[in-house]
Amino acid sequence: MTGTGGPEPVFRTDCPTRPILDQIADKWSMVVMAVLAEPQRFNQIKRRLDGVTQRVLTQTLRRLERNGVVERRVLPTSPVGVEYSLTPLREPFSHLYDRTVEHAGEIGVRQRDYDARSAGTSDERS
Repeated sequence: MTGTGGPEPVFRTDCPTRPILDQIADKWSMVVMAVLAEPQRFNQIKRRLDGVTQRVLTQTLRRLERNGVVERRVLPTSPVGVEYSLTPLREPFSHLYDRTVEHAGEIGVRQRDYDARSAGTSDERS
């Protein structure tokens, strides 16, 4: 899909983009970024994400921070607090999230249509 007639791209396991793309596709990254539309403390984030464990949220925030999408700031409070916010690198992810929300109804219709078609063909495969 290079459009230049050149060789097709090879997505090698050691390609520097793989960890970042893997993170985008993980279960929690996009919703964590959606919650971080405004800077939030850890427990504020956790309360807004039904089903996330403390361990998984910690890992997700660390990976997002490592990849430059989230910034962690220690607050000068007693006890010491930590606040997370998005960096400008979140921009492409924000577009994907916004588009998904905007088209959620259409996506739901397509999913139901697919499921209805698949239900009829799954009996034939058995």
